[in-house]
Amino acid sequence: MERKDIVRKPKWMKSPLPSGKTYITVKEVVKKNKLHTICTSGNCPNMGECWNAGTATFMILGDICTRSCKFCDVKTGQPLAVDMQEPARVADSVAKMKIKHCVLTSVDRDDLEDGGADIWAQTIIEVKKQNPGVTIEGLIPDFDARPELINKVIDAGAEVISHNMETVRRLTPSTRSRAKYERSLDVLRIISASKARSKSGIMLGIGEKPEEVMETLGDMRKVGVEVVTIGQYLRPSPKHLPITEFIRPEVFKKYERVGLEMGFRYVESGPLVRSSYHAEKHVK
Repeated sequence: MERKDIVRKPKWMKSPLPSGKTYITVKEVVKKNKLHTICTSGNCPNMGECWNAGTATFMILGDICTRSCKFCDVKTGQPLAVDMQEPARVADSVAKMKIKHCVLTSVDRDDLEDGGADIWAQTIIEVKKQNPGVTIEGLIPDFDARPELINKVIDAGAEVISHNMETVRRLTPSTRSRAKYERSLDVLRIISASKARSKSGIMLGIGEKPEEVMETLGDMRKVGVEVVTIGQYLRPSPKHLPITEFIRPEVFKKYERVGLEMGFRYVESGPLVRSSYHAEKHVK
């Protein structure tokens, strides 16, 4: 008997299972250095493609988040103590993987006075120190929109700083834990005023209307965002938000055209697009 809580994916949502020599090598490096990646914690459909290209999105500050967003598969609870050796291990992994562009993200650490901003800055600095020439994207939490914390991360030297809006204004309260729509716009406004390239992303298929997507894209442009990613929401488990619709590829292409017309420098829009998809392009 087919379970009612399982929605069959359309053919355009199919992605190959991760495999290959390079994939195995990357997996071993991550495991040996006791690191976490959003690729595995977030069940990313592009993990095989990205890891076989020798790239991965490192998730710092542990794998337990203090927030419980309804779309996210990262564990929620009381995080462990901050690992002060993590920045060096991340930098060592970047060297061993021989990657040219490093993507960093983190869980939310509302238990820490600085939200983890100090470890964020240390990690960026250490990766740059051990890997001259490597470019970095930091996908940061909102840090409660505190300028001194956001700027501390920016000043560490990442070329791209990203913060995801995730969804439209109306759905934010029921989708995101603690985060607020206007607060995220404030974060993006601070990033856009800096020397770093500003980036954000949204997911579709949780009940948003086309005009609301347009509004959110417009709001991001108004605060100076240069790069945007648009992808299909995939339900991690029956406990998470249900999928209301699988958005067709041609609709994603339409949003790509609209975004470019609005003035975004890069628009990655497609069913399997995630925040760090083709991230190496966005630094150019």
